[in-house]
Amino acid sequence: MIQHTMIVSFDQPLPDVELDQYLGDIKRAMLDTGFVESVVARRHLPVPGEEAIPALIATAIVQFAVADIDALAKGFAAPGLHEIIHRWQSRHPYKVAWANHEPLA
Repeated sequence: MIQHTMIVSFDQPLPDVELDQYLGDIKRAMLDTGFVESVVARRHLPVPGEEAIPALIATAIVQFAVADIDALAKGFAAPGLHEIIHRWQSRHPYKVAWANHEPLA
């Protein structure tokens, strides 16, 4: 089992409704690939003063579980996922950092 953990950071704050829509779109697109076993998404919990830290600060965290690296690569090659990413990037630019790892617990 491989976990793909994404740290998503939008350039500008998003209204809650739009962030919920983004997370739903990403979750649905990944599940629709047929290679993802589960998806979990959560909002970042801000700490006062963190905006002064010169680091990528998350808007949300998204984690996908896949069987192996091959399944992860196939999932990311799915055209539907790229369509969702491009649509959201054009409306609300964001950056993503990620890590592929074994389950933490």
